[in-house]
Amino acid sequence: MCGIFGYIGTKEALPFLIEGLKKLEYRGYDSSGVATIDKGRLFIEKCAGKISDLEKKINERPIRGPIGIGHTRWATHGQPSDQNSHPHEDCTGLIAVVHNGIIENYLPLRRALADEGHKFLSTTDTEVIAHLIEKYFTKAGQNVPLEEAVRQAMLAVEGSYSIAVLYEKQPNKIVAARKGSPLIIGISEGETFISSDIPAMLKYTSQIIYLNDYEIATITEDGVKVETIHGQKVEKEAVFISWDPESAEKGGYAHFMLKEIHEQPKAIRDTISGRVKVDESFIHFDELNFTEEEARQINRVVFTACGTSWHAGLIGEYLIEQFVKIPAEVEYAAEFRYRHPIVDENTLVIAISQSGETADTLGAVWEAKAQGAKVISICNVVGSSIARESHGIIYTYAGPEIGVASTKAFTTQLTVIYLFALFLAKKRGSISKLEAQKMISDLIAIPDKIEQFLGREKEIEAAAERFSKCSNTLFLGRGKGFPIALEGALKLKEISYIHAEGYPAAEMKHGPIALIDENMPVVVLALAGRRYDKILGNIEEVKARGGIVVAVAVEGDAMVCEKADEVIYIPQTTEALSPILAVIPLQLLAYYIAVKRGCHVDQPRNLAKSVTVE
Repeated sequence: MCGIFGYIGTKEALPFLIEGLKKLEYRGYDSSGVATIDKGRLFIEKCAGKISDLEKKINERPIRGPIGIGHTRWATHGQPSDQNSHPHEDCTGLIAVVHNGIIENYLPLRRALADEGHKFLSTTDTEVIAHLIEKYFTKAGQNVPLEEAVRQAMLAVEGSYSIAVLYEKQPNKIVAARKGSPLIIGISEGETFISSDIPAMLKYTSQIIYLNDYEIATITEDGVKVETIHGQKVEKEAVFISWDPESAEKGGYAHFMLKEIHEQPKAIRDTISGRVKVDESFIHFDELNFTEEEARQINRVVFTACGTSWHAGLIGEYLIEQFVKIPAEVEYAAEFRYRHPIVDENTLVIAISQSGETADTLGAVWEAKAQGAKVISICNVVGSSIARESHGIIYTYAGPEIGVASTKAFTTQLTVIYLFALFLAKKRGSISKLEAQKMISDLIAIPDKIEQFLGREKEIEAAAERFSKCSNTLFLGRGKGFPIALEGALKLKEISYIHAEGYPAAEMKHGPIALIDENMPVVVLALAGRRYDKILGNIEEVKARGGIVVAVAVEGDAMVCEKADEVIYIPQTTEALSPILAVIPLQLLAYYIAVKRGCHVDQPRNLAKSVTVE
């Protein structure tokens, strides 16, 4: 949510700022702006709307300079408008601030500053930061280092933030700070960058410094200096990011989402690679830091996550109980962190987040640790906040995921959860070596099966044509098909703006059946397993009320085609792995329906890729 990009070097900053902001569009935004310093003068241009609107304004009145900061805003305080766009200024017009996050005490700060004579031009929470910095300069003098003024300002605020600040009187530095909202620094030859996320930097550098909470970075032509908010010096080492810059490009596909759907076989192979040996039924996670003794002490597993990652946790609940034979449950991170959960040293909490920066999931990690639980995380971004805060980490190797609607991150999360459930089951002796060998072999075969299915993509596109005009859709599943029904419904509503609900098929008679008529498509996960006869009965109930049934079934199923209006067949696999295959047609169905409705697939309205505020 929101994006910050900054540049300092010997070249013109503006092209870097615009390109960086475009790379951050996937985070969601409603306005944008930039600030540069040229020959000792601060220049700001900003507006509501798309970055292309900002470019038009800049073309009318060009701004220059070798140092600058930019921002894409996703409104939290104050509606989208030119005035509420970032950067924000102080009363003197000498200070420019961009900010991600929420200043929770901005109202009392704003009132106090107004009483002192400060004039506010926006209705945002961010503007108080510029005035707090101005206030300190007024008190201590304009020669005080900018980083000291920023430090004093941030000591006064409560909430979450990542900020970047320019000051006309000290024109050769950017000061950045963070608490609870991601901010990274990229190091290149003669140039330094700041960004909210890695993909925006990949074109320029693979050397990244992560700022931690309560740290302030001063960035000049001479390098980067980092201190805590209390003034202690912090030694930082750059981390090498192995992502290929081309992985953050569309690569000939119409949309990032379609590209990322097709990248799933490779992403799953990369996530498995080096972690298993079939002959030895060997499973190993380098970063996990989890002993056999700890595995045996665990008597309960709690998954915590948000959105699509929560659906992955639901699959995890089934797999842990099926393989490991201990209780498992799934919690929304936003609820878990505030409801005083009952966890202890024998509870394993597994936090799932693609970005590793999801605010509520990070809060849930802190809460679980405070209660004494062992916490491991499943993340896609090396060095992210959740990864650093956890006792152990299992990375998914999906590469950058730019489309707001998660696809390859989800299936690699399912891959990791499956592997970890096997790992834990082996450590605890709840499955045999032969069983583990078979399960690992079945998983290794999944990427080939996805590629096989993707060869029939045109069938999904044709089905999408039929349902693109509908207003409501119901998704039904039983067992492990239920979380996939939830995920299918989420994908459809996210990018096509069609109202969609996912339900356990058995619960249909407790409410949703009242909605079914000849205008209601019902997508049914008719997967093989001991609930198969029950799901066929649910299809009959839908058909009896005139509903249109689209079934996702396993190849060779002759019964379902007699009952459903349309059947999408997936390759055969085990019941435990069927969710990975079953979600692929639902991703494609949502994609092609959204395209046919003319929706903005990669940047759906009101949504953000990384939800870094509560």
